[in-house]
Amino acid sequence: MDDFLNQGKNVNEIPRGVSSRDGAEKPLKADTWQMDKSKADWTYVPEVVDSLEKRRQSKAVKPETKNKVKRPKKVLIYDDFGEPLRWVWVDE
Repeated sequence: MDDFLNQGKNVNEIPRGVSSRDGAEKPLKADTWQMDKSKADWTYVPEVVDSLEKRRQSKAVKPETKNKVKRPKKVLIYDDFGEPLRWVWVDE
């Protein structure tokens, strides 16, 4: 950088927000990703909303199984230095 500046070259300062695109006369809009329509233009469809809510609530309620079988679980045993020794089955 010093060699560049010592040879008589200079660094042009570019204003913040200006794009390198052709014909850029003013800075880009920062909020271009947002939707242009307002909520007032949206159509509310209560039947669809109700069906989605019912589906969501039915998934949230899980039926309890009375005959749930508890199975043994495989657990890794480590030695004092943190090295794995062996696998054992533990009833839970």
